[in-house]
Amino acid sequence: MNDKTATALASVPRHVAIIMDGNNRWARKRLMPGVAGHKAGVDAVKAAIEVCAEEGVEVLTLFAFSSENWRRPEDEVGALMELFLGALRREVRRLRENDIRLRIIGDRSRFTPELRKAMHDAEALTQGCQRLTLVVAANYGGQWDIAQAARQLAVRVAEGQLDAGSISEAHLQACLSTAEWPLPDLCIRTGGERRISNFLLWQLAYAELYFSDLFWPDFKQDALREALADFARRQRRFGKTSDQIVGVQT
Repeated sequence: MNDKTATALASVPRHVAIIMDGNNRWARKRLMPGVAGHKAGVDAVKAAIEVCAEEGVEVLTLFAFSSENWRRPEDEVGALMELFLGALRREVRRLRENDIRLRIIGDRSRFTPELRKAMHDAEALTQGCQRLTLVVAANYGGQWDIAQAARQLAVRVAEGQLDAGSISEAHLQACLSTAEWPLPDLCIRTGGERRISNFLLWQLAYAELYFSDLFWPDFKQDALREALADFARRQRRFGKTSDQIVGVQT
């Protein structure tokens, strides 16, 4: 691999995480019910998968339903669950045809048995796919993720498998629901808000953040490519100085 190729590859994030915000506001702007915005957002999901696969991104994580979203009106939550179930059943074979592996993270205990089975079946069907890993965060919260990792470590300490004094950041990170993938390089949030809303709290420590005023249903291929281009223009220092980074690159 020549230097030019290496530089080009370094400009592509290995892991992109997206907070898909603005579905309800998109719908209200059009005098439509909120669920219409979530349905329209499915096309934006397809666009994000398409672009990430084309650009060589390894992992795409989508924040589909947070642990706080259960507080929404009951009819909206029910419609979201039906939409999720329908999408799993309709799209999973298309994912496999395009060599895209589906993984779902989050606490599944509050979902219906029917939805949990659909999740399991979709993951199993795409298990061998390698082009892109699509991670869907459903009933997920960053605080929940850290807490469940801490519980795993506590059990290991109680069973004598691990000394409490030796627990490190690496131990905790290995217990997170995202442990098998690289940490996110880029986190995108649509809808105009400037916060991460309990999404991948540990994992985003050094991610580049990109905020778009577009509502999620309007965040299509060109918008995502602009976010990737913005990422490529940034200098990631990880605590070092700019001079140190330039010295490594030259």
